[in-house]
Amino acid sequence: MINRAELKANAKAQIKGNIGILFVCVLLAGLIMGVTVVGPIVLAPAFGVSMCLIYLGMTKGKKPEVSDIFNGFKDGLFGKAWWLNFITGFFIMLWSCLFMIPGIIKMYAYSMAPYILAENPTMTAREALNESKRITKGHKGELFVLQLSFFWWYLLCGITFGIAYIYVAPYISATTANFYNAIKQA
Repeated sequence: MINRAELKANAKAQIKGNIGILFVCVLLAGLIMGVTVVGPIVLAPAFGVSMCLIYLGMTKGKKPEVSDIFNGFKDGLFGKAWWLNFITGFFIMLWSCLFMIPGIIKMYAYSMAPYILAENPTMTAREALNESKRITKGHKGELFVLQLSFFWWYLLCGITFGIAYIYVAPYISATTANFYNAIKQA
C-alpha cells in the first residue's frame, strides 16, 4: 500500500525553493507553444516529457534549470513523446466507446507512460505504454484516491482564479513523480 501522506510530504520538500524556476519552465513552454498554431498539438507532448524529467530529477535531489524544459526534445524523445500521446489518446477513446468506465480505467493504466519514456528514451512509445499498464496493475485505485485527495487544492485554484496553480501544479506533479517511483519498484 502506498503512503499518500509520505508521497505528499516528500513532494512538498522537493518543490521547496523551486517554485519560481518551475513556474518559469511552464511559462516558457506555454509561450513557445502559443506562438504557433500547431504548438499545443505538436510540441506539448515533448514539453510534457520534459516536465516528467524535471520532476523525476527533483525526486533524486537534482535542482531544476530553465534549460531542462527542452530535454524532451533530445535523444529522439520528441517523436516518441508525440506518438505516445497520440496512441494513448486513441486507445483511451476506443476504450471509452465501451462506456466511460473502461476509458477512465485505461487512462489510469496509461498514466505513467510519459515518466517511463522520460527515464527510458530508448524505449518505443508502445513499450512505455505496455510498461505503464504493467506497473499500474493493482495501483490504479490508489492513483485515483491520490488524485482525489487534491480536491481542495483544485477548489483553491478555482477560488483564486488560477493563481494558486503556481504552487499547486508543482505539488501535484512532484507527488505524481513520487508515486511513479514507488510503483515502478513493484
